[in-house]
Amino acid sequence: MVSRHPPSEKMPGNCHLKTHCFNIMPINRNTLLRYKTIDRMLRNGRRATLQELIDACNDALYEHNGYGEVSRRTIQHDLQEMRYSRELGYYAPIKVVDKKYYKYEDYDYSITDVPLSETDLRQLTEAVGLLKQMSSFKGFSDVEDVVNRLEDHLASMRFQVEPVILLENNDRLRGLEHITPLHDAILEESPVTIVYKSFQWSESQQFVFSPYILKEFRNRWFVFGKRHDAPKDLLLNLALDRIEDVSDPPKKEKYVKIKSFQPRQYFKDIIGVTRFPGDKVQHVVFRVAAKEVPYIITKPLHQSQKEIERMEDGSALFSIDVIHNYELERDILGYGDGITIVAPEELAYRIQERLRNAAANYESGSLE
Repeated sequence: MVSRHPPSEKMPGNCHLKTHCFNIMPINRNTLLRYKTIDRMLRNGRRATLQELIDACNDALYEHNGYGEVSRRTIQHDLQEMRYSRELGYYAPIKVVDKKYYKYEDYDYSITDVPLSETDLRQLTEAVGLLKQMSSFKGFSDVEDVVNRLEDHLASMRFQVEPVILLENNDRLRGLEHITPLHDAILEESPVTIVYKSFQWSESQQFVFSPYILKEFRNRWFVFGKRHDAPKDLLLNLALDRIEDVSDPPKKEKYVKIKSFQPRQYFKDIIGVTRFPGDKVQHVVFRVAAKEVPYIITKPLHQSQKEIERMEDGSALFSIDVIHNYELERDILGYGDGITIVAPEELAYRIQERLRNAAANYESGSLE
């Protein structure tokens, strides 16, 4: 058996997987078609002259493109790439017989059956891990079986590595099962019947709902749409973890649109998902302590954030143009004493009040 890999590359045992080589360098379709044609001509002990390889590649290109003419030099270069290119990873055991014929020295070799390298396995393991974390999406749920089989195959290779990419995930998060039916309803412009239990309601309510868009924020999912028994242009925001059931609506119900709702415009001026009719954008100015400035710069509170002035002590003034909502307050409070609101006064007083209440929780005797 002829080695298909250079001595310096260690291969994990028993790791053959049908593939077109996961570490393949970017190549165009015609080049890949020539490689596959040469492989077909030399597979299973067959041999071919250079001219036969040229003719076969020309035929394949003509069949796929309606034209095709490759030179001797091109095919000779292809043969060299298949033999020695580290980027391709084929290391095809091509030899010349009788100074005329090309053949594979290994009867069982094919570029479509190249073992995976350690780098390939690591990258594939990471990809499978990411796909598993995204399995709640419609597009990924359809390939869940494929992902599971890939995971089993990798495990059988005993190639266990710690992940180097982690998405924030909450295994106890409720409501993810509603993503697919709501996603389908949005695409099909079909209303649904929702059973919903708000934190403010003593009992669940059932109503017909036309969903417009799904949005994720801080690892929670929300659906925006029109409740059919609500005022004409009132947009409703439902948290998926408060939805108890999604089902088909009565046949008489038709999908209802709020023509004024433009998702990109709607979310442009807010942090998070909360806004109410009549809310107006405010120019918020805040001072950031020196120790927090790098964090605010690298992770802005909002896309409108601008640095106004840098102080001698390292602190800085910033501004954002947003609607005052709960999520804005929560982000500001998350920095504790690292952020001080300069304007508007209403927001400054609100943050001050919440900080006082928080401090009161820790006053002497309050924890007893």
